[in-house]
Amino acid sequence: MSKVKSKYVCQECGSVSPKWLGKCSDCGAWNSFVEELDVKPVKAATLDIGNASQPQKIIDVTFDLEERYSTQIKELDIVLGGGVVKGSLILVGGDPGIGKSTLLLQVAHNIASSKRLVLYVSGEESVKQTKLRAQRLGVDSENLYIVAENNLEKIKYHVENLKPEVLIVDSIQTVYGPEIASAPGSVSQVREATNQFMNLSKKNGISTFLVGHVTKTGTIAGPKVLEHMVDTVLYFEGEGHNLFRILRAVKNRFGSTNEIGIFEMTNFGLQEVDNPSKIFLSNTMIKEAGSVVIPTLEGTRTVLVEMQCLVSQTNFNMPRRMAVGIDYNKLILLTAVLEKKAGMMLYNQDIYLNVVGGMTIDEPAADLAIIVAIASSFREIKIPDDMIVFGEVGLTGEIRAINQVQQRVNEAAKMGFKKALIPHANLDGLNRPENFQAIGMKHIEEVFKYFF
Repeated sequence: MSKVKSKYVCQECGSVSPKWLGKCSDCGAWNSFVEELDVKPVKAATLDIGNASQPQKIIDVTFDLEERYSTQIKELDIVLGGGVVKGSLILVGGDPGIGKSTLLLQVAHNIASSKRLVLYVSGEESVKQTKLRAQRLGVDSENLYIVAENNLEKIKYHVENLKPEVLIVDSIQTVYGPEIASAPGSVSQVREATNQFMNLSKKNGISTFLVGHVTKTGTIAGPKVLEHMVDTVLYFEGEGHNLFRILRAVKNRFGSTNEIGIFEMTNFGLQEVDNPSKIFLSNTMIKEAGSVVIPTLEGTRTVLVEMQCLVSQTNFNMPRRMAVGIDYNKLILLTAVLEKKAGMMLYNQDIYLNVVGGMTIDEPAADLAIIVAIASSFREIKIPDDMIVFGEVGLTGEIRAINQVQQRVNEAAKMGFKKALIPHANLDGLNRPENFQAIGMKHIEEVFKYFF
């Protein structure tokens, strides 16, 4: 009888080692190697060429538009690109307790209410626990079936017997294949389970939602190939103490990856937020020095966000720079522009920058708002309450044009703002709303003359 051999597999990147290592030489993760049995694959049968697919010209390929159906949750449909595509594989990730299971149970109820058969597989909760959450959310559709199961083969058996149109697996890290010796959640198990669900979805036209755990760094736990295999990857963003959740698509084969969905956690589950700008603006309209409102683009929508800055004299040799919601390097760069081109002495000042509401802004249109916020706090001069600021700033201090200016101005006017400080190049062709003033600037020196 041959001796059973084992190998050690990194749970972060899938690297294989003949012995245990404290640190992975490929990805640098610590204590990530787990022992797995080295099972030799079964020798494949002789290839049948007669049943193989044949190459064809791309101009001869015909197809129908993908069939979609709504989840009846507008924000989720926007992120998915217009609804759930039949036969698609969707991965939903996020921190524990952020609302993944809650949202998918609501989705299951809405789809089942439209006379589609839904199977909800819970690998972490019992059927009674799922029922308690369903009662709280008002989920009571007759077409929704739930089962508590971890065995991959048994799940496939239920799917083949029930023949659902939508399958929800919560979560993929708890599912295991009995033919694989490693523990549930390991690289081998996650990869094999995802591959089986992918084949099941494509073969039978089942739309499958997979819940994925995340690591302490916020990425999906398991091998990166998990995200490559699925059609769509959705991430839940937000803090546990914050009622608002942001659902973002980081991969979507059937739509844009620039869209976000905004939800509010309530006693009755996740509710859609109709006007995102309201939740990101301060509760009081009386702004202090260092507060600036910027219209930022998230996909096809414009969201008004408040940016706050605090500049105070430091007591240390090296001043602190801290940014939340803005790239730290961008804060350093624009601070240098202020010192060089505007003569503002910030070498002995601590600078703290924060985007209200937990939003993250990574577009260059925020440059001018950052500069104005820093200068406003440093000079203790308030920015008008009815003004928005946006524009890209170069290293020489020039203010460059940005895109979608009309959309940003219209959203600001709808929220009651009367003025906009924008790049001068964007004034041409701008259709100003009624009683709305657009002020064009070419250089940050002009901004300082206007405000300070």
